[in-house]
Amino acid sequence: MTHNGIDIDQFILLTIYPTVTFFIIGLIARKFGFGEPLKYASQAASCIIFAIAYIVAVPNGGAYGLAAVLILFSGILFLMARRYIMHPSGEEESLLHNKEKPIGNQEYTTAKTDTTPSSTSTPTPTKETTHDP
Repeated sequence: MTHNGIDIDQFILLTIYPTVTFFIIGLIARKFGFGEPLKYASQAASCIIFAIAYIVAVPNGGAYGLAAVLILFSGILFLMARRYIMHPSGEEESLLHNKEKPIGNQEYTTAKTDTTPSSTSTPTPTKETTHDP
C-alpha cells in the first residue's frame, strides 16, 4: 500500500478541524443573531480556507480528496445562502400554499361519506325510570 504523506490519525484530525470550525461558526451566528445567508456564507468561506490550506500545506497530495469535498460542500453552502437571499422564510410559506391551489379546471373535491344507519354507530339512549312508592 502506498503512503501518501499523512497517517490515519493525522487524516482524522484534518477532518475534525473544519468540522469544529463549522459548528463554532454556527453557534456564534446563533448567539449574535446573524442571518442565515451570512451564516452559510461564513461557513462556506471557512471550508474554502481549509481546502486551500490542505492543498498547500499537506505534503504529497495527502489531503486532495478532503480538499475536494470541502470545496464541494462550500458550493452547496453558497447555494443555500443564495436561496435564503432570494426566498426569505416568509415567502417560502406562501410558495408552498401556491402549490396547493388547483390549476386550470381542477376543483377541490371532498370525499363523500357513507351516512347510512348501518355505517354509523350511535348509541341508543336508555331511560331509566324509578318508581317511588
